[in-house]
Amino acid sequence: EARRIAWEEGLIPFDLATGPLLRATLLKLAIDDHILLLTMHHIVSDAWSAGIFFQEFSELYESFSSGRPLSLPELAIQYADYAAWQRTSFSGEVLNHQLAYWREQLKGAPPVLQLPSDRPRAKEQTFHGSHETISFSGETARALRKLGQQEGVTLFMSLLAGFQTLLSRYSGHDQIVVGTDLANRTTTETERLIGFFINLLALRVDLSGNPTFRELLGRVREVALGAYAHQAMPFDKLVEELQPDRNLSHNPLVQVLFVMQNLPRQKREITGLTLEPFELPTTRSKFDLAVFVVDGGDELTCYWLYSTDLFDATTIQRMARHFETLLTNAALQPDARLSALEMLSEEERLEQDAGKQQKKQSQLKKL
Repeated sequence: EARRIAWEEGLIPFDLATGPLLRATLLKLAIDDHILLLTMHHIVSDAWSAGIFFQEFSELYESFSSGRPLSLPELAIQYADYAAWQRTSFSGEVLNHQLAYWREQLKGAPPVLQLPSDRPRAKEQTFHGSHETISFSGETARALRKLGQQEGVTLFMSLLAGFQTLLSRYSGHDQIVVGTDLANRTTTETERLIGFFINLLALRVDLSGNPTFRELLGRVREVALGAYAHQAMPFDKLVEELQPDRNLSHNPLVQVLFVMQNLPRQKREITGLTLEPFELPTTRSKFDLAVFVVDGGDELTCYWLYSTDLFDATTIQRMARHFETLLTNAALQPDARLSALEMLSEEERLEQDAGKQQKKQSQLKKL
C-alpha cells in the first residue's frame, strides 16, 4: 500500500508558476517504522543536492531532538545568486568560445543513434520505461582499474570506451554520441548549495579505422577532457544554438546516456533513527537507453534504464551481458583491434556457428 501511495504521489504534476516544488508526506507503517516521501521537481534539485539535503536533514534532526542550537553555518550565496551570475557571465566572447568548441565537436555527427530495437520507434515518445540491474565480477573491475592506471584514464573513461564499442557493434556506426551528466559545481561556493546544477555533455567519439582498445582509450580521454573544459555550455542552450532537426520521436543530439554515479545511497545512522532508501519500481525513461554505474569497490553495479516502447527486458539483459564480456576481453587484450574483441558468450557463439552451418547446408542443397 505504501508503494502504491508513493507511486501515485510521484504522478502528481507540479505547477512551476505557483509551487510548491517540494512535497513531503510521512507514512506510518508501525510505531518504529515510517516512510518519508520527498517529491521534488528536478528544476530545484539534482543528485548531488540530495546528498546535501540528507546531510543537513540529519544535522537538523539531531539539533531538534536533543534541544541543541542549530549548527548549520550560513551559506555565502544562494542558488538565485548562481543563476544571476550564469545569466550575466555566459554571453559574448565566453559564449562564442564555448559554442565554437561544441560546433566542431558535433559536426557531422549522426542525428540519431539507431540501435536495433524490438519495436519500431513511435512518432512521439511516451517515456515509458523500466530497468535491469546487472553487476560486473570483481575480476573485471580490477582488470579495468589496472588498465586505466597504465593508460592514465579514469574508470569512467575505460567503461565509456567499452560502451561506445558496444553501441558501435549494435548500430554499425563508427561515430557514436553518448551523453553524460556532470555535477557542474566548479566553484567552492556551489559545493554546499541545493539546486539544479547538473549539465548534460554530448561526448562524440570516433571509432573509425578499427583501432585497438588502447588507442580508443586515448581518443575517449581526449574527448572527455575537452568536454570537461567546456562544460559550462548549458545543454538546452547548445540545442538552441545548433538547431538540429527536431522530432517528437527522439531527443535532440543525445538519445543514449552513460553516467558514473559517485553518490551511492547508503544507510544513515542518527540519534534514535536509521535512514535507508525505500525502493520504487522504475516506470519512466527520458532516453532510449541510460546506463548508470555505481562503483562498489570490489564490483561494479550497472542500472540499465530503457524505453519499454523500444526494448524488451530480455534484449537489455543480453546487451548488458555483451557489455561485460566485451569489457573483460578489452581489459585482457587492450592491443586487440575492436573488431577482434569478442562480446558473445560461448553458448551464443555455438548457436551462431550452428546457424551458419545450417545456412551453408541449405545453400548447398539448393545448388
